[in-house]
Amino acid sequence: MSAKTYEVRTYGCQMNVHDSERLSGLLEEAGYVRAPEGTAEGDADVVVFNTCAVRENADNKLYGNLGRLAPMKTKRPGMQIAVGGCLAQKDRDTIVKRAPWVDVVFGTHNIGKLPVLLERARVQEDAQVEIAESLEAFPSTLPTRRESAYAAWVSISVGCNNTCTFCIVPALRGKEKDRRPGDILAEVEALVAEGVSEITLLGQNVNAYGSDMGDREAFSKLLRACGQIEGLERVRFTSPHPRDFTDDVIAAMAETPNVMHQLHMPLQSGSDTVLKAMRRSYRQERFLGIIEKVRAAMPDAAISTDIIVGFPGETEEDFEQTMHVVREARFANAFTFQYSKRPGTPAATMDGQIPKEVVQARYERLVALQEEISWEENKKQVGRVLEVMVAEGEGRKDDATRRLSGRAPDNRLVHFTKPDEDVRPGDVVTVEITYAAPHHLLAEGAAKAVRRTAAGDAWEKRNAAPAEKPQGVMLGIPRIGAPAPTPAPAAGPGCGCD
Repeated sequence: MSAKTYEVRTYGCQMNVHDSERLSGLLEEAGYVRAPEGTAEGDADVVVFNTCAVRENADNKLYGNLGRLAPMKTKRPGMQIAVGGCLAQKDRDTIVKRAPWVDVVFGTHNIGKLPVLLERARVQEDAQVEIAESLEAFPSTLPTRRESAYAAWVSISVGCNNTCTFCIVPALRGKEKDRRPGDILAEVEALVAEGVSEITLLGQNVNAYGSDMGDREAFSKLLRACGQIEGLERVRFTSPHPRDFTDDVIAAMAETPNVMHQLHMPLQSGSDTVLKAMRRSYRQERFLGIIEKVRAAMPDAAISTDIIVGFPGETEEDFEQTMHVVREARFANAFTFQYSKRPGTPAATMDGQIPKEVVQARYERLVALQEEISWEENKKQVGRVLEVMVAEGEGRKDDATRRLSGRAPDNRLVHFTKPDEDVRPGDVVTVEITYAAPHHLLAEGAAKAVRRTAAGDAWEKRNAAPAEKPQGVMLGIPRIGAPAPTPAPAAGPGCGCD
């Protein structure tokens, strides 16, 4: 029997990327095979949408995509469509009512059930909607199909205990639940043994790790423990919350050699009035104080942020306070969002909703300021010699320019001249920066050194391995394996809810 193919489409934050790699692993464990690159829309036997509910257009995007698949599914009776993630957790039965051709709807707490639900829908010829109210299995214990051989996500917690008025994620992901440190470190060690050299610790509120266990210093201890793992070259984490960002974490970052001097710290607004309305438990002075401490301990730290423009009630004076913080903090880059009303959040019913044209004008001013600062900060990198970990597919023009691309220790994107010797993703190339643009650096001279790594070996092995012949989709409950490895870091931050 020929194997059925699958496609997973992911929207949203790093947690969704992490979950999607688990979904792919589950499907492959159950006998499905990934649809080849370039497969036409609607040609995969199973299409899974892993959705986000944070942005205003999330619903429109999903139903638009589902609408396009409807006639294709009519022509191919065996095709199945599944919808999971935050929007599925929120909308539940609504999805099948609006798109009755959907076969499976599952939530954020029961992603491990996908193969069983697909099989049940096929046998019963009826849509299966199953939304769990609490976590059934920590995602990291499920099988996985990682996108990268050399870099991986490692989830340390799920859920969020904050009550930000603009954010619906806590209602969909649940209360924070921490993994045991021993389980996390065992997963990291297993990843490194497979050739992974960079990991990103992942949590909806990553530095609140330990609150579940009653240990306020659990996160800094975890960072230091990662520093003891031989072969682990780079450790990152996302996304922290200013409320929980303590001095012991700054010390651990500064004193642990493989913890990168890179920090993504969501600001959301620079106005104390707006922060209070957002129910953010810090104020401008506290935020800038953290930035100052980080820079004192790590002068080379690259700091990025999330900012929301046009939150209900935001005045011109409030917006100027945000611009002030941006000037003071000098972020390497900022992910800026225009406030969008999300049903089910307190902010959606607040007075003082800002007209679209006002929000747009403020947004453009903020983006222009941040572009200027990003460029100025990147220009400071010119002349520096950096170790760049070669990435896969980050430079769209690399073939035309005979360049490769990768990430510096502080996560800046670097395009560099292709060395004469063979270089693989995961290897490390030492280059001198010769030019800076707002969003990337350029190293035009010859590489100063090339270091072949176990991560590069792992990439080469994965890409040289012949594909195993699939045995077809098995019936019944798929086997659940031991804790499995995790995904490659995404380019941007999370959903901006941290």
